[in-house]
Amino acid sequence: MSARKLKKVSFGKKEIPYFCVEDGGYLEPDDTNEQTYQITQKEIVKSVDITSAAKHFDLHLPHLGPYKLDYFRNGRQLLIGGRNGHVAAFDWISKNLCCEFNVRESVHAIKWLHMPTMFAVAQADWTHVYDEKGIEIHCLKRLYRVYELDFLPYHFLLVAASDNGFLSWLDISTGNLVANFRMKVPRLTCLTHNPNNAITFTGHPNGTVRLWSPNNNEPLVRLLCHPSAVLDVAVDNRGLFMVTTGSDRSVRIWDIRNYQCMNTFRVPSTPSRITLSQKNLLAIGSGNEVSIFNRYSDKIDKPYMRHRMELRTSVISSLQFCPFEDVLGVGHQDGFTSILVPGSGEANFDALEANPYMTKSQRREMEVKSLLEKINYELITLDADFLAKRCDNAPIQRSKVKTKRKKSNKYRSITKTADVLEEENPIVAESDAIHQTEKQQIRRKRGKKNLATKLRSKAARKEKRRRSRVQEKLLNQKKS
Repeated sequence: MSARKLKKVSFGKKEIPYFCVEDGGYLEPDDTNEQTYQITQKEIVKSVDITSAAKHFDLHLPHLGPYKLDYFRNGRQLLIGGRNGHVAAFDWISKNLCCEFNVRESVHAIKWLHMPTMFAVAQADWTHVYDEKGIEIHCLKRLYRVYELDFLPYHFLLVAASDNGFLSWLDISTGNLVANFRMKVPRLTCLTHNPNNAITFTGHPNGTVRLWSPNNNEPLVRLLCHPSAVLDVAVDNRGLFMVTTGSDRSVRIWDIRNYQCMNTFRVPSTPSRITLSQKNLLAIGSGNEVSIFNRYSDKIDKPYMRHRMELRTSVISSLQFCPFEDVLGVGHQDGFTSILVPGSGEANFDALEANPYMTKSQRREMEVKSLLEKINYELITLDADFLAKRCDNAPIQRSKVKTKRKKSNKYRSITKTADVLEEENPIVAESDAIHQTEKQQIRRKRGKKNLATKLRSKAARKEKRRRSRVQEKLLNQKKS
């Protein structure tokens, strides 16, 4: 590289120390009297390019819902499952179908695992694991009658809530059941986790939200969020805020750091499902309508966007924002709908973390790397930075003490102990006292060993005398 290029590079580093600091785009009305929630999906599709317009589609699947959905971490693969047994996995951008089958029994929950080649389906009795071609790999009979599933990607833990009140953590890399205990609370209504510290959040009909770890049988935190039943819980990507909805039509935003309510507002109808995007847009599903809010931590007067399903019977059962895309997936009674939400996704992705364009070789390499970097479940705590706060200087201090002892031993070999004590050298005096106590302990151990050997030799002599007496008696009897 020439000197001229080096100067340019150094100049660029000084001028641009940070990258990707620009803000994402949002909907802006043309007129001052127009509101953003009045803009329909048809108008958005007409104004965007062909590639973005193809991301808005509707799958009409009557008599098989309500549908649950799950986007993979890279935002490329989509998994849907209907209550009446219909399961499908496909690349929703290219519309390539990976697999589609009917399990011929009820499906309660679905979840992608560590790679887009495996997913778990909570069926009527047991939880089954399938590959990308729809072939059953495992039948997890230890997870019985599960109706909620969650996955911790950095710990390789599949979290399951069963109908009999048990909360379970299953390590999918080894097949071991890490933790399994009864919650001692009524049937939970929702299950999610904090992406920052992998703590599991559960909502209950008594209005409480509980925080769980596989290392404790009791909940780490019990938080009374609503006077009525908690319907859904969502946590942002940074792990700072939590949003809860209640059957009293209230939505509350909580600060997880001090467990204080920051904001409360009401919606016209009961909010059944909620979800948060990467840019902290809040989507609330109530009935057959989806309302999307931005700046939800401040006072909320009106939604940012609003979309209503085509049919009144399309009651929303599942919501999730697609990672790295301005898309919101909606699962409802009559199928699945993908709607465009400008400004919801993160435009810049880390290819080493979640790559939407990864090849097969990159996928294999990422799988091996994630297995090698797997985090132990014992590190799941409320404080995610407790390892950084630990004092790791203890080994260094011990090594210093050892060197001091060695120096003091050399010094003691030259001079007498009395002379050292007269000089009032605290390090040497302390090491000398330690050395004397060690000598006493060694003498005691030697004394114990000598006593044991004496007892053994005494017992052996007694046994020898007894045998000689018996032999003499036998010889006398033979002679007589």
